Amino acid sequence: MAVAPVVGLEIGTSKIVALVGELRDDGGVMITGMGERPSTGVRKGEIVDASAVEECIREAIVQAETMADVEIRSVYLGVTGSHIRGFTNHGVHPVVSADREITQDDVDDVVKNAKSVNLPAENSILHAIRQHFIVDGQLGVTNPVGMLGARLEVDVHVVHGNTNRIQNAVRAVKALQLDVDAVVFNGLAASLAVLTDEQKETGTLVIDLGGGTTNYVVCAEGIIKHTGTIAVGGDHVSNDLAFGLKVPLGRAESLKIELGTAVVDPASHGREVSFKPSASGFERLLNIEQLQMIMAVRLEETFELIADDIDQAGLLNYLGGGVVLCGGGARTPRIAELATDIFGVPVSLGRTNCINGIKAALDHPEFATAIGLTRFGSLQQRKPRTASPLAETFKSTITGLFRRG
Repeated sequence: MAVAPVVGLEIGTSKIVALVGELRDDGGVMITGMGERPSTGVRKGEIVDASAVEECIREAIVQAETMADVEIRSVYLGVTGSHIRGFTNHGVHPVVSADREITQDDVDDVVKNAKSVNLPAENSILHAIRQHFIVDGQLGVTNPVGMLGARLEVDVHVVHGNTNRIQNAVRAVKALQLDVDAVVFNGLAASLAVLTDEQKETGTLVIDLGGGTTNYVVCAEGIIKHTGTIAVGGDHVSNDLAFGLKVPLGRAESLKIELGTAVVDPASHGREVSFKPSASGFERLLNIEQLQMIMAVRLEETFELIADDIDQAGLLNYLGGGVVLCGGGARTPRIAELATDIFGVPVSLGRTNCINGIKAALDHPEFATAIGLTRFGSLQQRKPRTASPLAETFKSTITGLFRRG
């Protein structure tokens, strides 16, 4: 019997991407099909017009099916939005056996304690990612079963979001007679696509610069340490330009692509170019330095918000692997230079090295999330399938991907 394809589906503010992956005998995945459509009905990463989104998804799925020559019946769905939050919770369990040997039941109990969190009634857990154990004060224990100890502790990183807003995306997919195998936070998916094992160990911040949101993840010691989302993306840069330059939004977007940069170029001082604000308008002069300044201020603010959050989590000084940028915003000229100034560590553009297949998809940072969703699915398909896409069933896969040992 043929193995079902693994499909990652990203519903983004600017685009909807479906990637089809084929499981390989060596445990990897080969990208065999890709569908991409500009998205309508999505704002700041969340659905605001269900019917418009459904049509965009349908077109992307059909394109991916045609390229891969398969029938898509289910997807691994990526989600984002300002409602998604992450925090780390601590669990403690006394070892009560007579010989003080830690058993699997003890591990299950301490993880259960750590997952007992008080969430708002309207929220659900997307991921509960187990971190390292502590046995009688000994840190960094990856598998305590068989060890001797009186006190077992563990941290679990919980990613959660508004149930209804997540379900809006799920319902848009199911309206097309497609199943949702799992729901995955886009930031985690992007990290799966671009991080090497070494970067996971030494401490690396992944920033996924999307059209309507920016997701970020810190991975260190082989585990997820921190996650976050801010409702600021490339569209906000375009909006700033439209307001500051007094041009239509569409023209601001094109000027951003043609002349924009993340750092003001001293050579642009006093430079002007003539352009038409609209097809029917008169030509006028544009100050290039002003355009670059508007962009730089917004992007600098975005990075500073992330840096402040990482600093509050006590992780800003633990980025030995630097910062990795992905998403469409990573294409902005000199953005790595700006990020280096803010974070004070080396910054690189995210490249996927975990999947083979269509070169056009693998070479662009804006496809990192979709590729990560496909990788997640390839590993999830090798495990027993779960009943609910919103249940806490991602721990084993996510933990396995971000931990050694």
